[in-house]
Amino acid sequence: MAEEPTTGRWLYAVARGLDVTLLEELRGVADAPVSGVPVPAEAGGDPLIAVVSPVSLAEFGEQTLRRNLEDLDWLAATARAHDAVVAAVSGAASGAVPLRLATVCFDDDRVRELVDESRAEFATTLDALTGRTEWGVKVYTDPAALASTEAPTPATTAGTASATAGGSGAAYLRRRKAALSARETGERLAAEHGERLHSRLAGAAVAYRRHAPQDPKLSGERAHMVLNGAYLVDDDRANAFAELVRALDAEHEAVRVELTGPWPPYSFAAVHQPDQRQRSEQP
Repeated sequence: MAEEPTTGRWLYAVARGLDVTLLEELRGVADAPVSGVPVPAEAGGDPLIAVVSPVSLAEFGEQTLRRNLEDLDWLAATARAHDAVVAAVSGAASGAVPLRLATVCFDDDRVRELVDESRAEFATTLDALTGRTEWGVKVYTDPAALASTEAPTPATTAGTASATAGGSGAAYLRRRKAALSARETGERLAAEHGERLHSRLAGAAVAYRRHAPQDPKLSGERAHMVLNGAYLVDDDRANAFAELVRALDAEHEAVRVELTGPWPPYSFAAVHQPDQRQRSEQP
């Protein structure tokens, strides 16, 4: 009966055109050394490198890992270590596909199997990502300030002129209705503004992904987020994209446009990866 393995391989990325000697300076998850597992090329293809580091299965095995992922402090530290390696590899390779957090295999042979099973997808994704970088754009607005920029209609003006008519109850209802109308107008204008800005950003990018707006409790932002986008941009167009963001930010005082990045292209690295449990079975 084979001995149960005690060490696995944590995967960071699959790269092309990577000098593996550059990995010697990196430390990964659990401060482990980083190395490359070569995956031989098929006929007419390019050799690939799977970037890995050793991890203890006592901490990173399937059952323990599932519990650890619920520990926010552990998760944050692990994600930072993972992202640091992915960023370094993305900057050093001619192309790299970031792998999702917590992809663990038993050994190098299993790593090669994982890459081989999705080789065509990796090759296609590498072609799409080479020479391009992900940039994030968040747009925040103040709906009330946006609503105040819309000129009042004649009906609104007439309503204001007659606000003193009737009793105090009627006046309260009119004020309440006006406040609700202003809020609805502001939210509509905010959504429309977000759509317009996204359209202009998407036109300057190769591809885009729209993520759900962040919860204010997590982002710490009190302003209303109307766009949380990721944009894949040609590296030789990065400066022009940044200039576009600055121009959009200057268009309206009630709208703030923030650019983040460059990031490894996580949002555009959709390669099917077999369920981790398939990689964590007894060999």
